[in-house]
Amino acid sequence: MTYVTGFLTPVPTANKDRYIKSAEEAWPLFQKYGALKQVEAWGERIEDGKTTDFKRAVKLEDGEQVVFSWLVWPDRATADAAWEKMQDDPAMKDFDMPFDGKRMIWGGFETVFER
Repeated sequence: MTYVTGFLTPVPTANKDRYIKSAEEAWPLFQKYGALKQVEAWGERIEDGKTTDFKRAVKLEDGEQVVFSWLVWPDRATADAAWEKMQDDPAMKDFDMPFDGKRMIWGGFETVFER
């Protein structure tokens, strides 16, 4: 089974093109460190929940949209090693991050079912 790092990110709608460009430019670095796949999904129908929801999870502000994204890795060891190595990779310092990273949430997930 693979391992997935998932992200929820609040991105200003005015920065949508910048965000997409940044994500595209990040792929070669993720791939270099072992990622198998990258998916970036721009929120289209993000509904209000009764207890919690995507908007509240990232403290979405007016003029922003939620981006749901994930990286697929062969296993957790590869993902953990990649994140550690990327911290020191000079390429990471050059990425345009057109969003408030303090409100981005992420986590690692062991897959339990795949087709």
